[in-house]
Amino acid sequence: MSDAVSDFFEGLARNGARMLRQISGTVRFDLDGPDGVEHWLAAIDQGRITVGRGGAEDADTVINADRELFLRMARGEVKPVPAWLRNDFTADGDFRLVMVLERLFAPPPGARHPRAAAGRQQPTGGSAA
Repeated sequence: MSDAVSDFFEGLARNGARMLRQISGTVRFDLDGPDGVEHWLAAIDQGRITVGRGGAEDADTVINADRELFLRMARGEVKPVPAWLRNDFTADGDFRLVMVLERLFAPPPGARHPRAAAGRQQPTGGSAA
C-alpha cells in the first residue's frame, strides 16, 4: 500500500536534491501519527540522498513532527523553516540541516523560480510626464 509519506521519501531518494551538493549529514524524521511514531532516516552525501525506514540513534539532526504537518510540508502548503520558528515541530542537532529542509520539500503551490519571474518583460517606452 502506497502512502504519501512513503511516496515523499521514495521521490527524495530517486530525484536527489539539487543545490545540496555541498551538504553531507543525516536527518532522522520522527513522525507522530495515529498508529504511533514512524521513523525515517535521510542521509545526504554531497547531493546524493538515500532514505530508509527506521532511525539511527546517532543522526546529525532529529526532526520531531506531527505526521499531518509533515504531509503539509511535503505538499508545499507549509514552509519548513517558518514552521520550525513557530515551534510547529522541533529539531535537535545540526542547525544547518534544519535550514536545508526548505530544499527538500515542495515549493508552495503556484510558486515560480525567481529567475522565471524576473524574466517577465517590463513595459518599455512611454513618456515622462
